[in-house]
Amino acid sequence: ASFTISLHKAGSTTVLIKLRPGLSPNCRIRTKNVIRSELKIKPGENVTFAFTCSTPEKYFIMEIQKNIDCVSGPCPFGDVHLYPPGLPRLNRTYIWDVKASTKAGLELKFSTPWLRQIEPGEACPDSISYNINSCIDNATVKIGTFCRNGSVSRVKLLGGAVMSLHLPWNSSLTTSGFSIANRASIKRLCVIESVWKGESSITLMSPNYPLGFPEDELMTWQFVIPSNMRASVFFHNYSLSNCERKEERVEYYIPGSPSNPEVFKLSDNQPANIAGTFNMSLQGCDQDAQNPGILRLLFQVVIQHPQVDENVTYLIDLSKEKNMTVTIHLEGWPSLIPPKSEPMCLTCKNPRTCDRVLTLTSGAVYRISFLCKDLSRLRVTAEKGIGCMDIRWCQRKIYSLSVPKAITQLPIRLHKFIWKLLATDLINVEITSPSLKLQQDVPEQRCNTSYSYSIVSATPETELDVGVFCPGGSIEKIQMRNNITISLKTFGKGLINESVPQDLKMSFVPHIKDECIFTVSPNPKAKVYLLTPNWRYGLPPYISISWLIVVPSNQTAHLRFSEDRMGIACEVGRAYVNIKEETLGAEEVVRRDDELLPQPRNMRHNFWVNVSNCKPVDKTRLTLLFWVTLADKQIDLGIILAVVAGTGVLTAIGLTVCCVKKKKKKTQNPMVGVYNANVNTQMPGKKNLFRKGRQNNESHVYAVIDDAVVYGHLLKESNGSVTPEVDVYRPFDGPIGSLPPSPPPFSFRKDVKPSFNTEEEPLPLTDTDQDTYTFAHQKSGQSEGNGDANEKDKGDTSVPLLENKEQDG
Repeated sequence: ASFTISLHKAGSTTVLIKLRPGLSPNCRIRTKNVIRSELKIKPGENVTFAFTCSTPEKYFIMEIQKNIDCVSGPCPFGDVHLYPPGLPRLNRTYIWDVKASTKAGLELKFSTPWLRQIEPGEACPDSISYNINSCIDNATVKIGTFCRNGSVSRVKLLGGAVMSLHLPWNSSLTTSGFSIANRASIKRLCVIESVWKGESSITLMSPNYPLGFPEDELMTWQFVIPSNMRASVFFHNYSLSNCERKEERVEYYIPGSPSNPEVFKLSDNQPANIAGTFNMSLQGCDQDAQNPGILRLLFQVVIQHPQVDENVTYLIDLSKEKNMTVTIHLEGWPSLIPPKSEPMCLTCKNPRTCDRVLTLTSGAVYRISFLCKDLSRLRVTAEKGIGCMDIRWCQRKIYSLSVPKAITQLPIRLHKFIWKLLATDLINVEITSPSLKLQQDVPEQRCNTSYSYSIVSATPETELDVGVFCPGGSIEKIQMRNNITISLKTFGKGLINESVPQDLKMSFVPHIKDECIFTVSPNPKAKVYLLTPNWRYGLPPYISISWLIVVPSNQTAHLRFSEDRMGIACEVGRAYVNIKEETLGAEEVVRRDDELLPQPRNMRHNFWVNVSNCKPVDKTRLTLLFWVTLADKQIDLGIILAVVAGTGVLTAIGLTVCCVKKKKKKTQNPMVGVYNANVNTQMPGKKNLFRKGRQNNESHVYAVIDDAVVYGHLLKESNGSVTPEVDVYRPFDGPIGSLPPSPPPFSFRKDVKPSFNTEEEPLPLTDTDQDTYTFAHQKSGQSEGNGDANEKDKGDTSVPLLENKEQDG
């Protein structure tokens, strides 16, 4: 395909077609019989040409430049057209070089959708871009690069201008999108006008950015905003030059302000919550010739609707707090920065001081308001420091780790509250949860509360992640060494209110031996999971952790480890697991890293579990999970039977004694025991107390004689109704043991009817040694017909029965 370009002689327009920089000439331009790599068409020329390849847009670019002289002749004001027509489809750049006097202003007015300034290196989405340069004498200042679809509606320049429009080869744009007008002198480098109709934001830069703003120059941005909208200015990047005279500053002209212009340093917080249209100007200074430095500025203007009730303020009283900061910010801050095009959520500590990130410090009272349509995007992060340098001053003091009401009453979500607990090496930290207790968050038992505590113990060399805990568990107390950071983090709605109580307390305590000590009172109705700290990366080398498990007296604790082994190999030293009950004489269970962990076991008393680490081999880590459950103590069946049997025996003995006493009272004749001086009176049942054996000593001889035996003849002569019965000792011919028998109890025969022909046998009494003893029983109701029998045994009753036995022998 061939192309013909015809230029007017008086149009001062030239066309240049050339190869893209850095490409080899694989495609050429053919004009008549000439092959070339570059073609320049001047005013008044008519040229027909073709390309030697089918895709010339890959190899060639085109520049169309038009010179406009507004100094020596009239300016062609009005819309600027794309000339000439019929150009080949190449990437092309239109350049308009306008010469004008510095005594008059030149205005570039853009048609909708207006323009948006972009940063250096940024590309426009549709690849259509505008470059605006100001020319004063022989100096050229780059005003900026712009894309379509923005809020910049006009650019006013002092003196001449060089305007360029870059179009891609496939663009169908047929108009330039701007017009040129003449204005009175603006007495400054340029004026950029930006117009808004709704919520939006714009990023703008000083001329020549990121290079320096011209020395001692002045420029202005005009922001045309509906009166019902609010504008806020934020400086994101700036630098200052070295001034010899004057001072670099920013001036604001705000309609209705009593102090126009309002002057700010570039380092100040810029005005916010501005109602309606305003102007902002940047003023340079006379720079040091030897070391001028650079003045540059990149800033953002955010336009948004005011809060639904913009007069609502919230009181944050931090006057009684110490070492505390409160930061209000967007969700995801600081790692996640929202796009600048998004409407911002701003927090204002006074009507003109607003920011996306607002930090309040302790010792003051603040009244804040929000310039934000959706408060759910905002978060609060607070931090408080508590220190102890001398244990004498802070040992008995208890600190409440709870979120102040000044924060909980805000209509935005609490993201995190951080307590930093600092102390010297010999002072440690103890945290308790008296009423709620704490539950450790482990993979087997996740926290499902609205907030949790993350606890980290840190030294300059190491950091120990103690774990994540939430209220409603069994951990009563945690004692830790080193400096401690406790972070309360919220989930879900994240509101901490009185319906979700907080009872975390903290105190400083003297030095402890272990790195961390947990005191656990297991919930009888739940399984308590406990995990070694730093579980993601393993327990650090040479660290010792202990748990004190409190077991109620009426219950038994069941301890079980999740794994059979520790799962590490030690390079230096040994890792140990120790288990010991807090009771006298309790056996301590010790396992090394190369041994199996203890089997599941029942613990009847409070007990300790200690885990101490060695220096593990690379890629091995010590992480142990165990759990504890409680159950009611089970009484052994044998013990129950023994108790029942013992109770039965005692009951029987008691009944027997009662019967004996009752019988004795009824007979009115007490029994008399006669002391035998020849009997060994050592306590029976003691081994080796008798020098003789049972066969050759008299320890088995025991005589009990009824009163009736001693005084039987008197009773007979007194015509008493009771006739005594007298029995004599009978020798025991059976086997005899080595232990002496215990004396048998007294025994009485039951009352029987008189019998003159039958001799009553004594009640047989059998001891463990099977010895036979003689008893004399007084029988009531026995007639005198038994006198013959009594006469047979009548004699000198003062002689002991043992002597009678010897005589009989």
